[in-house]
Amino acid sequence: MEVALIGGGIGGLVAALYLHRQGIPCRVYEAHPEYKPLGVGVNFLPHAVRRLTQLGLQEKLAALCVAPKEFVWFNRHGQLIYREPCGVLAGYAVPHFSIHRADLHRVCYEAVCERLGKDAVVMGHVFTGLQQDERGVTLNFSEFGSRRDLPPGRAAVAVGCDGFRSVVRRQFYPAERDAAFGGVNMWRGVSVGKPFLSGASVVRAGPLDPGKMVLYPIRNHADGTQLMNFAFEVKKDECIANDWNQPGRLEDFLPIFEDWHFDWCDVPDLLRRAEFILEYPMVDRDPIDRWTFGRVTLLGDAAHPMYPRGGNGAAQAIIDAERLAAHLKANADWPAALENYQDERLPKTSKIVLTNRSTPPDFIIETVEMRTKGQPFQDIREVMSEAEMADISEKYKRVASFDLQSVNE
Repeated sequence: MEVALIGGGIGGLVAALYLHRQGIPCRVYEAHPEYKPLGVGVNFLPHAVRRLTQLGLQEKLAALCVAPKEFVWFNRHGQLIYREPCGVLAGYAVPHFSIHRADLHRVCYEAVCERLGKDAVVMGHVFTGLQQDERGVTLNFSEFGSRRDLPPGRAAVAVGCDGFRSVVRRQFYPAERDAAFGGVNMWRGVSVGKPFLSGASVVRAGPLDPGKMVLYPIRNHADGTQLMNFAFEVKKDECIANDWNQPGRLEDFLPIFEDWHFDWCDVPDLLRRAEFILEYPMVDRDPIDRWTFGRVTLLGDAAHPMYPRGGNGAAQAIIDAERLAAHLKANADWPAALENYQDERLPKTSKIVLTNRSTPPDFIIETVEMRTKGQPFQDIREVMSEAEMADISEKYKRVASFDLQSVNE
């Protein structure tokens, strides 16, 4: 029998491609009746791009994305704190991609349909629950937009790839609280503009108090402009619903950044020209002790939802997918293989969840802010040495397994 992948997001689709690569039959069940181009940008660091390259997707993705050249950190006054090369310029064997999530999703979906057949993705199936026995798993579904029951599915094992609000996870953790709110709201969107800095820079500027910005290009246009992806974080007591498609209002956060007129970017102008704005709370879940329950396991945000910092949400789902397929290939006892997958991946992703809360890559900015008491500096070297900043950056890379040695090996 086949593997059932519940959820047709990036994690579920990449898992399907990896299982197919290992010769393991599978089927993806997606709740929505059709795929639509939703979302904003995503940073795919070399540890994720290496996997997408293994799957033969690099060429198609490279034609749609921007390959960043550098990470750059600034303070709230627009002063350069630190910069470092990234991707192939940093010595990685594979590039770093900044891409619109919809473009990535489309490439993965088309690859699944081409390689596995269109029947491998079943749309409009809202997962409602499952039952296990000694030989497999029975999956229950209802029709999208109604409560009408659909014929059940049957699989040897099932994988919950159904995101932050995973119904699969809730079946095994019915009393789990909805989300752990970090006291920060985030506004995301895209704007078209002229290239800034290197034309392929990933910028972090802040600190978080009063507000932080992440900015990078995700598409190059024929007229020389670029589609810019932005995210602005502001401390806030109220936690809204964690819906990636929740519309946001410019007036709720623009005043904090109204005077951010830098020689490399006019931030208020960028925001006023936004094609759309989405609001999302900074939420995750506390790490759990167990993902695998007999013939059922979890993957991606269903297993380890984390703050959207450091480019690791979708990346860790992709790594999960690779390791899941490898363990199922290596062990004919699939429930045992799911346990082995959990034992390998759970400790690593739990550490990333906790590090994203305490010392994400923008911890460099917070340290400078504390030492300067928020004032402009004369010489950054008198505030913080380059070696200290590089050490913070490298520690995060090692935790998330995208340090140079790990990726190139």
